[in-house]
Amino acid sequence: MNDTALGGWLEQLLGAKPKDIALYDRALTHGSQAAANYERLEFLGDRVLGLIIAEWLFELFGDEPEGQLSKRLNALVTGPVCATVARANGVAPRLKLGKQARDDGAADSDNVLGDVMEALIGALYLDQGLVAVRLAVRRLWGDRVTMQARAPQHPKSALQEWAAAQNRRPPEYTIIDRSGPHHAPVFTIRVSVGKLAEASASGTSKQEAETAAAAALMAQLEP
Repeated sequence: MNDTALGGWLEQLLGAKPKDIALYDRALTHGSQAAANYERLEFLGDRVLGLIIAEWLFELFGDEPEGQLSKRLNALVTGPVCATVARANGVAPRLKLGKQARDDGAADSDNVLGDVMEALIGALYLDQGLVAVRLAVRRLWGDRVTMQARAPQHPKSALQEWAAAQNRRPPEYTIIDRSGPHHAPVFTIRVSVGKLAEASASGTSKQEAETAAAAALMAQLEP
């Protein structure tokens, strides 16, 4: 994709005409393609996204305490949510991947797409500033922020609270398998509450797998 085509797509995606196209080009570049890749921009974009979403929640839910706001925040900035936003807005076809990474399915990896979405936010922040990022994130995340009237309970927190209420040992998480290539790993996690019950689940990160395992165990304990 040439700079003109990339610039047009970015303007449609982010709502601002790029000033430094190289920043966005880097945000779309995977480590399998070049040493100058999206990782540093993803680090920055992750923090900027958290700030924008936190600010937005603070405005929208003026009566909620910090704990409820934190639950909402955590549910909105996960890798899978960022990857969903990326897919919905045509990021995948514009990724710059090495042949092996592309053959291994990196273009459809939640890990990769989520990181790239955050990298694009980091690039926009450097290129246009916080006001432009705020407008872009609020448009891209849209009604995801208000879809749930009550703050969602994270499965790991729910399981922890259930165990405490039942005077059981705290949940224990164990990695039982790791497979897949480096850029698209699959972790399988087992969670147990003492000898009472256990469940396993897989995900593209340890956090995702732990969350899925906790949800599976809660489904057993509270059908």
